[in-house]
Amino acid sequence: MKLLITRPLPEVVLTAARRDFDVAVRDSNTPVTEAEMLDALAEYDVILPTLGDAFKAPVFAAAPPPRAKLLANFGVGYNHIDVRAAAAAGVQVTNTPGAVTDATADIAMTLMLMSARRASEGERMVRAGSWRGWHPTQMLGLHLSGKTLGVVGMGRIGQAIAKRAHFGFGMPIHYYTRTPRDIPGLPDAQAVDTLQGLMAVSDVVVIAAPATAQTHHLIDAKALEAMQTHAHLINIARGDIIDETALIDALQAGQIAGAGLDVYEFEPKVPEALIALENVVLLPHLGTAALEVRTQMGLMAVENAVAFKHGKPLPNAV
Repeated sequence: MKLLITRPLPEVVLTAARRDFDVAVRDSNTPVTEAEMLDALAEYDVILPTLGDAFKAPVFAAAPPPRAKLLANFGVGYNHIDVRAAAAAGVQVTNTPGAVTDATADIAMTLMLMSARRASEGERMVRAGSWRGWHPTQMLGLHLSGKTLGVVGMGRIGQAIAKRAHFGFGMPIHYYTRTPRDIPGLPDAQAVDTLQGLMAVSDVVVIAAPATAQTHHLIDAKALEAMQTHAHLINIARGDIIDETALIDALQAGQIAGAGLDVYEFEPKVPEALIALENVVLLPHLGTAALEVRTQMGLMAVENAVAFKHGKPLPNAV
């Protein structure tokens, strides 16, 4: 079977893939074009795509019946793939849950600390040579210990963030999700009935929900208006869950104290208005950017492909 890997991956992953497949690796870190997607669907048995490789309905509509029967996605998020259109074309889709959980939760904590304690702003001050020395009221931020954390979405990543915040910083946990549940290891976590209710009671809000049609612009002007003026908003999920224009307005007006973002609505484009703000931390989608994590993700994607090749149940079908 022929396998196309759409981006360069760690060598360990490529070695594993070559044991079972005739592997081609696309030598580019940019998303595949529509023409490349159509060629790949026609020429390969399995495609290993990733974030930005937009296998949407128009691509499947333009393609003849595809030779490819599996998109073994590299990543837990798969909003760049129209799963329904893929299924209609006879193409299955898998992802890599679990492998990304701890690394993404760590980045959430990084952003929480950086935003609350104004770390990016302080570093810019030092690098610019404008720091004039310590004084008692310099760059006063928000002390995280004991503050209330609100989590939007309580899947694997949301729970991992909540546990780090609760056991590391003594933060009470509130959460909003479509399906309230008992949280293992966090018996005191409180479900909140409405999004606005969660935003109102939280000192820090972390977005850890999947990107779906229902969560698009979930965090809109109304949700931001419900937040306290000292509160911080953190997003490690997908950029379009937040209405970026509304967030910029809220930050510019001092309606909320700050934000920490690892993802953006029109990634990799980041609005100049957002870049110009001092009260926002901007990271270049670093959620899973650790060699061992990316290797594990790749091996999981290959495992899905190998199961498909041998006619076995897909470990991580979506």
